[in-house]
Amino acid sequence: MNFLNLLLIPLTIIQLNMNENDLKSVYEIKINDISGNPIELNDFKDKYVLFVNVASKCGFTGQYEDLQKLHEEYKSKLVVVGLPCNQFGGQEPGQSHEISTFCKINYGVTFLLTEKIEVKGNGQHPIYKWLTDKTLNGVKNSTVRWNFQKYLVDPSGNLVDYWYSITNPMSQKILKHIQ
Repeated sequence: MNFLNLLLIPLTIIQLNMNENDLKSVYEIKINDISGNPIELNDFKDKYVLFVNVASKCGFTGQYEDLQKLHEEYKSKLVVVGLPCNQFGGQEPGQSHEISTFCKINYGVTFLLTEKIEVKGNGQHPIYKWLTDKTLNGVKNSTVRWNFQKYLVDPSGNLVDYWYSITNPMSQKILKHIQ
């Protein structure tokens, strides 16, 4: 074996690992709930999943109320997942227990909240890499522009679409997919 071939072996291994990651299903991505317990996204197969990056001190924070309403009205076929993020205007500065308490006291939130994550940049959580990258989700590229951007995944684990913060969780744009 010549020297050039020896150099190409590690590159081939890296490419194989990248291809394996590209094929990863949303259900295989690891994330913890707000208390630090692992969430098995695989448990949500056969239901729609609405992923929403949330923040407690945002002009859109009132959407917690409609996210809770959506959760209650469609829980037989939809899972709402709130993902706290502090990347937009520092509007989610609290620790996990503070976020959880705020959501329960002010909005009666019982839908699933995750650990605080990053939705963009170098520290972007794998779930948002999948949601925003067409090579991973197979549908479209997107950029998370602000808090309360919504991503809907269908019961088979396919990205349906996404909506910016101004789209209310109870909007017909979203409901038409899950009704």
